[in-house]
Amino acid sequence: MSDSTPPRILVVDDDVDGLEVLRTRLVHAGYEVETAESAEKALSRVKAFDPGLIVTDVRMSGMTGLELLEKVRASMDSVEVVVMTAHDDMQTAVAAMKGGAFDFLVKPVDPKAVQGLAERCFRERALTVEGGEPDVVAALPRGRLVGRDPRMIDIYKTIGALAGNRATVLVRGETGTGKEVIARAIHEHSEHVDEPFIAVNCSALTDTLLESELFGHVKGAFTGATGSRKGYFELAGKGTIFLDEIGDTSPEFQTKLLRVLQERRFYPVGGEEPRKTAARVIAATHQPVEQLIEEGRFREDLYFRLKVVEITVPPLRERRRDIELVATALLGRVRDETSRDIRRISDDAMARLMTYDWPGNVRELENTLMRAAIVARGTVIGVDHLILEDGANPGGTDLTLKGAILRHVHLVLDRAGGDRASAAELLGITKKELDRQLALTEASPST
Repeated sequence: MSDSTPPRILVVDDDVDGLEVLRTRLVHAGYEVETAESAEKALSRVKAFDPGLIVTDVRMSGMTGLELLEKVRASMDSVEVVVMTAHDDMQTAVAAMKGGAFDFLVKPVDPKAVQGLAERCFRERALTVEGGEPDVVAALPRGRLVGRDPRMIDIYKTIGALAGNRATVLVRGETGTGKEVIARAIHEHSEHVDEPFIAVNCSALTDTLLESELFGHVKGAFTGATGSRKGYFELAGKGTIFLDEIGDTSPEFQTKLLRVLQERRFYPVGGEEPRKTAARVIAATHQPVEQLIEEGRFREDLYFRLKVVEITVPPLRERRRDIELVATALLGRVRDETSRDIRRISDDAMARLMTYDWPGNVRELENTLMRAAIVARGTVIGVDHLILEDGANPGGTDLTLKGAILRHVHLVLDRAGGDRASAAELLGITKKELDRQLALTEASPST
């Protein structure tokens, strides 16, 4: 088909009047249109006509629209199919989407809506053709850093310099900048890469639990301690312990950690005999440590012990030229985790990504791409697939992957007209799991 040939649409419906209304609308919109009054007639014409889009009713005499969809998907990957269903036939719509339909419309359909859907379909096809089908991007490993900004280059150099020593490191940066990724990179480039890397989120544990996790405990140290247990400082050997959100710990815990860094030994909870540790400590925080020190919430001597080497990770908005590089590198991971064959990001979508401030940084970018991949019907993420918050900080919006999933659950539920069974089928989960996700939403004020 030459570039000057209008996009072709085949409309299939045994309602002759409705068929003519759609044909007229689409022809006036500039499409080349053929019609068929049955799925069998459509199949007999489809190869000769070579449409880019088939719009089909479901319930027709003879072969159904779903059977037509199945045959088209099995032999003509380049042809998209839009299915039209009745108001009381949501189960059919669910089956259509699971069968690979581009989208579905509820009858009686608005011809204008069909035209809009056709425009979106051919726009996404054009994006794919324009960009070709590049080699599939490999999934970005969790421990790989991406960026060409001079500050990122300095971080790479620092990681290299740390490879041959055991210096304590403090990584600072906003939430989602990749502080744990840097800690893992330091570990993986060290001489003790075969030893454990143990990450601990300090903000998620009480002092008692944190001490028990890190230092271990002896039998009877507290209620429920029915036996002795080794802590991470002992289990890590010569590996690395990553203490994330160290700024959220109490001064009492900080005193005990300082002793470990100074003396390289510790006491299990309830124990009287000290134990030694050879583990390297890397700590991280998004908090303004100097302010915490002024407020008496963080020990200054611990701060200096931790920041033998200090790495500050720049936020994504301050290295905008890296956004395209990071987003492209994330596509492989997005494809693996969503099972969507996403191969690239359109130019206008990339431009939108590069102008957004990313208050949640790389983590927010990844979650945005995850959701866009779920929404996109083709192999390209377009600007219409992006949901971004306007302004600086999106306030109460949950930027975690869990938050993105919960928002998507509500989107699908709305699309299913509030029918939970149908929404569950669209999501590919059980109704029980959907109910659980909705319960989580109701329990979380951030979503």
